[in-house]
Amino acid sequence: MVYRRFGKRIFDILAASVALVLLFPLFVLVALVIHIDDLGPTFFRQCRIGRGGAPFTLVKFRSMPVGTPTLESSQAMRIYPTRVGRLLRRTNIDELPQLWNILLGQMSLVGPRPALSSQEDVIRLRLDSGALDVRPGLTGLAQINAYHGMSSSEKVRWDKAYANRITLWSDSMILIRTVGYLARRPPVY
Repeated sequence: MVYRRFGKRIFDILAASVALVLLFPLFVLVALVIHIDDLGPTFFRQCRIGRGGAPFTLVKFRSMPVGTPTLESSQAMRIYPTRVGRLLRRTNIDELPQLWNILLGQMSLVGPRPALSSQEDVIRLRLDSGALDVRPGLTGLAQINAYHGMSSSEKVRWDKAYANRITLWSDSMILIRTVGYLARRPPVY
């Protein structure tokens, strides 16, 4: 209970701060390469639904061409990312700017992935299950359990299971399993 109320946020702040400092050279390199590859903004900002159903602006490295419409990941597969964007998405480097969202308290390292405001079914199911009571995460149980291809109800089952049992041990195991997930061949984008 102490971890859930205080420790998780302290861990998030410390880990995100250290990661941002260590990854700063990578951020500069990625920003430069994005700009050279497809003249446009480095970052992609998108409204997502956070804790308690509150909207917030999620930040990612831009991987799609300028002017690409906002779509769910499953639908975005029909649109081709930029050359650099393909690499960023396959390595999940495009997600790293969300460390800033973690510092701001809008996200956590571990939790349900933040839904798009258009994903009304996921939001409703999360609200009903209690999964919206926790901060959304950079990674979570659904992500390490074959997130791609899951139905909304399957995702929310994993989100509910996480929300009902948040511990330092479970967060640590999810983070370790995420590293293993990232080491495998990623889905095709």
